[in-house]
Amino acid sequence: MGDKASAHPGAAGRAATADHPSSVRNVVLVGHSGSGKTTLVEALALTAGAVNRAGRVEDGGTVSDYDEIEHRQQRSVQLSLVPVEWAGCKINILDTPGYADFVGELRAGLRAADAALFVVSASDGVDGATRMVWEECAAVGMPRAIVITHLEAARADFSEMTRVCAEAFGGDDPDAVLPLYLPLHGPAGPDGHAPVTGLIGLLTQRVFDYASGERKEAEPGPEQLPLVEEARNRLIEGIIAESEDETLMDRYLGGAEIDLKTLIDDLERAVARGTFHPVLAAAPAAEGARQGIGTVELLELIIGGFPTPLERAAPDVTTPQGGARPAPVCAPEGPLVAEVIKTSSDPYVGRVSLVRVFSGTLRPDETVHVSGHGMTDRGHEDHDVDERVGALSSPFGKQQRTLTHCVAGDIACVAKLVRAETGDTLSGKDDPLLMAPWDMPDPLLPLAIEAHSKADEDKLSQGLSRLVAEDPTMRLEQNPHTHQLVLWCLGEAHKDVALERLRSRYGVQVDVVAHKVSLRETFGDTATGRGRHVKQSGGHGQYAICEIEVQPLPPGSGIEFVDKVVGGSVPRQFIPSVEKGVRAQAAKGVAAGYPLVDVRITLLDGKAHSVDSSDAAFQTAGALALREAAADVRIHLLEPVAELQVLVPDDYVGPVMSDLSGRRGRVVGTEQAGPGRTLVRAEVPEIEIGRYAVDLRSVSHGTGRFDRAYARHEPMPPQLADKIRETPEKTA
Repeated sequence: MGDKASAHPGAAGRAATADHPSSVRNVVLVGHSGSGKTTLVEALALTAGAVNRAGRVEDGGTVSDYDEIEHRQQRSVQLSLVPVEWAGCKINILDTPGYADFVGELRAGLRAADAALFVVSASDGVDGATRMVWEECAAVGMPRAIVITHLEAARADFSEMTRVCAEAFGGDDPDAVLPLYLPLHGPAGPDGHAPVTGLIGLLTQRVFDYASGERKEAEPGPEQLPLVEEARNRLIEGIIAESEDETLMDRYLGGAEIDLKTLIDDLERAVARGTFHPVLAAAPAAEGARQGIGTVELLELIIGGFPTPLERAAPDVTTPQGGARPAPVCAPEGPLVAEVIKTSSDPYVGRVSLVRVFSGTLRPDETVHVSGHGMTDRGHEDHDVDERVGALSSPFGKQQRTLTHCVAGDIACVAKLVRAETGDTLSGKDDPLLMAPWDMPDPLLPLAIEAHSKADEDKLSQGLSRLVAEDPTMRLEQNPHTHQLVLWCLGEAHKDVALERLRSRYGVQVDVVAHKVSLRETFGDTATGRGRHVKQSGGHGQYAICEIEVQPLPPGSGIEFVDKVVGGSVPRQFIPSVEKGVRAQAAKGVAAGYPLVDVRITLLDGKAHSVDSSDAAFQTAGALALREAAADVRIHLLEPVAELQVLVPDDYVGPVMSDLSGRRGRVVGTEQAGPGRTLVRAEVPEIEIGRYAVDLRSVSHGTGRFDRAYARHEPMPPQLADKIRETPEKTA
């Protein structure tokens, strides 16, 4: 690893290629927003020789956060791939956004990677959301390491942060989270802070000095060795505890000197198994330096300690119809199985798909089968088609460097897959397969939109379909009750990026309008009404009279129509006309313009004219009768109630329950949902949870999640109903 010594720089200015899975490493960077992931990626690219100065490729532009939206918002909003070469291997570095709204991009990165590098800021510590991702990785056995950044910050303390990481990530075994290096500090500045100038390897006890701008190896001074003795002994004991050689601990405790190569080999195996998690340090390079502090050590950890794609099991596959198939094997000569990790649109190239190949070899111009998961409930088209692969390339910032092929285990960009969407499977056209989907959060923040102009209306449908094809964490809904077009997002930042992409990328300007919930009306008591529609204006007249009784019914009953006419006072051919009229009026509402439900409408009597009565006349009379009945009785407004399941750490159960009560919610139960977590079940009016996706994040400090499902409609409190009747346009 980093103790192995010399740097093995890659080559700048050309596409990193791989001809066998053993020479590929796929690593995803995880950490909260502002932890320094993107800066670290650019420092790694600089050290590997992929850029000519920090963050810059040879012909300009940055390797990460190159999207215009990212420049404007000053944060990552999408998954970025930065491939570099080191020690004869291709390293695919996947930089993920740290902001919670873009967790879909993070999950895509986790799917594509074989190991995770958790980036922790020395000035901010470990947040709850990062702990949750760590637990997810632990559940699937993904190898993980930790790098502590922002050591240049005032009061940054590497030893304290190592302790915090061991506490946060070590679980029952804090000795599984230990540093491989300790930072060395130069003279203190005027503010009393001593900058990091190098590292000392705990295993080799060698100093790696970056003060000159180049990594130089040296013997430690006599004053430095005592500083590392305790940490070194603890690290060796931690490595031996993970060793497959059961005699090693006895030999060590007996005073035997353990061979350095044995320790490093056991360390690498433990890291690759996901049972030991080394902690490393990273600090900014000196002005004009070609290597950031700790970057060489990180690259060597990735090469030596993280697994190759050969060592990681691929996701399960089935036939598109759901038939069982054996798991794909990571072999370049095997049948093709690949997955679209991310989809984006380029104004010049068109749709570009970022693809991880799990089996076989992907080549340009071949025909593949594209299988989708049929997420029609999220606004995605169902598809199961053959497509011709366009050019293959390796992304690097805004550049696309041409590739001749992409072997199993590697990641590449594929051009011109017109129907492929994020999460789709690419396989041989003669043997179509479908990979099991990865978990994606349900978007729960509604955004109601309307086209700004007629020109925008013509482009809106295509723009929205492209938007949801790129981002499966968005859901598009044409609400049949409120007749609104609703784009469901994960949060405010997610919403802002969606609107910006519609405007800048697809040329569609939209107006955001108030989101409506589907209110209903019902009768509070039994009432009668008489509808009289009699007109004589020369020629053929109109004559229809009907009398009805309206009774409330239990929730969910809908509308019942009962005929109790006796004696033929309403001719049989006009009874369906009355029913049609009252149902049409019920759909329009009788008090505030919301559909009427849960009533029985009984036709009791009426009158007809042998010449002037007609279908239209009795429809009108039926509607008039229903309106008259409504005028003499209290009409209740019914609001939809959602069933919420809120999963939060135990520390936030009280604030969450208090917040739900403030939303007129009823907590119906709580239960333990794993160590330190509680599931709160509640029923809350939908009108109160329009922004709950944002508010829960605030209440739980980003650690809460929730699901919602429609439960029923129930009467709204009278004082609130009266307010809505006064301004019905604000809520539907």
